[in-house]
Amino acid sequence: MTRAILLSTAITFAFFIVLVRLGELMLLEHQELSAKAMSQYQRESHIKAGRGDIYDRRGRELAVSLDAQSLYCDPAQVASVRQDAMEIAKAVGVSYSEVEDKMSVTGKKHFIWIKRKLSEDQSDALKGMKLGPGIGFVDESKRYYPEGSLAAQVLGYLNMDSKAQAGVEKEYSGTLTDKGGKVVVERDATGKILSQGVQMESRGDNVVLTIDEGLQFIAESALDEAMQKWKAESAVVIMMDPYTGGILAMSSRPTFNPNDPGAAEAAARRNRAIMDVYEPGSVFKIVMGSAGLETGTVTPQSVFNCYGGRFSVGGRTFHDVEKNGILTFEQIIQKSSNVGSIQVALKLGPERLYKYARLLGFGQKTDIDLPSETGGYAKLPHSDVSLASMAIGYGVAVTPLQILRAYSAIANGGYLVSPHVVSRITSPDGQTISSFHGQIQRVLKPETAAIFRKILGMVTQKGGTAEQAAVDGNAVCGKTGTARLFDPRTGRYSDKYASTFVGFVPAKDPKIAMIVVFKGPKGSIYGGVVSGPVFSTIAEKAFAYLNVPRDDADQGNIVYVGKGKDSHGVVYTP
Repeated sequence: MTRAILLSTAITFAFFIVLVRLGELMLLEHQELSAKAMSQYQRESHIKAGRGDIYDRRGRELAVSLDAQSLYCDPAQVASVRQDAMEIAKAVGVSYSEVEDKMSVTGKKHFIWIKRKLSEDQSDALKGMKLGPGIGFVDESKRYYPEGSLAAQVLGYLNMDSKAQAGVEKEYSGTLTDKGGKVVVERDATGKILSQGVQMESRGDNVVLTIDEGLQFIAESALDEAMQKWKAESAVVIMMDPYTGGILAMSSRPTFNPNDPGAAEAAARRNRAIMDVYEPGSVFKIVMGSAGLETGTVTPQSVFNCYGGRFSVGGRTFHDVEKNGILTFEQIIQKSSNVGSIQVALKLGPERLYKYARLLGFGQKTDIDLPSETGGYAKLPHSDVSLASMAIGYGVAVTPLQILRAYSAIANGGYLVSPHVVSRITSPDGQTISSFHGQIQRVLKPETAAIFRKILGMVTQKGGTAEQAAVDGNAVCGKTGTARLFDPRTGRYSDKYASTFVGFVPAKDPKIAMIVVFKGPKGSIYGGVVSGPVFSTIAEKAFAYLNVPRDDADQGNIVYVGKGKDSHGVVYTP
């Protein structure tokens, strides 16, 4: 009996203890235990972030991300350094000593890269070998540019750690690169994911450019051919829609392949279209010409004595290439007379010349959506000599893009546009998130632009300085520039020149505006001879590519029949 009482008492007491503990667990430790339980069947999984793609304006791939593998080693685990190093060096194209050094490291370092972002062939070759312990692969993402060096300076490139270094890749890195993140997934006791459909990878948004792959190829092919002919030190070509500011093609030479940026010198990776400034010479006469017409200082038929091509200002003598005599204002532009241009500038005065230089965008950045743009400078002339120099494109520092934007203001009826290379941003599934439309600002009267457009049309006609820039079937408006290059090392002008042609076509209803610049050409120095033919070649092939019809032209002369408007509503006769 006693034994039964003791046993029942013990059992009752045990149940009491259990009940107390259950109450404690349910009431006092509920939150802590729930959290522990949750942690056992739920895990945070890191989302892998992929980089968005870059497309041309027609949706063709210019930059994509591919899966790649990288080879590493743990030196402490490598059993046969000599044998493995020989096999690896042969497969990945690096020196045996380099691989051996990495695999022979002693100390606490247990992870060393041997070769990152292998090609598919390299990866397959290594996997086919019987490599010893301590050598393995890591999955990474590799940026790939399907068209190689095409539009290289615009696109930019990534370094080995996938960090953007230049171009659109850098300017839009935040858009192209998703930050990734974490997602909570349910797992069983073995760690397998129970919930289905969890998105384990995220991507950045895509960038669609204004660049046209076809036009870019046409421009670069012509540029390369001319580089071979003239043996120039560098060259630039930019093609732009003069009404929107959308860049259709932009290229610099020398160039590089963004798939292997380390193989090129830093100079080849520069986007000279927006980073390099120079004194442009006579293409800067757009400032003097626009200011003269806009203020009524001159008319197309205003007459000037060019004194046989010699004119002195402030003790300095300026020259023309030709021994010009009496010229009208429109002939001054057509023949690119320095003497005539300086006389117009003296009538304008420094304040008005400087005002129109600023209005046309010189001395300030264009704010194109690319990194490292240079603003250059254009200062108020402080003397008659500096005024005369500025009138003919010396004493200023400009980029090729600034010049092209100024001439686009003549092409489009007087508006300064905002150059841009990106047209829209799309989501990973192709939906448009945002679109970009360049801003415009009126800087010239439409009448001024129309008059000057007609004058610029004379430059590529008989008697002008750029007959070789003419385009078969379409009248061209433009201007040449030939200027000595300043050498900052010596503090003097060198015997090298910058040869420029800038213009737009067709004259009556421009579809493209384009600038071609060569620095240090050999064999000729004149913009009409060196750069003019390149403009012509690119424009003719571009019009065939774009199916642009021949315009109203009569043996290369612009035909104006009464007053009218082009397809953009811009008046094309004064």
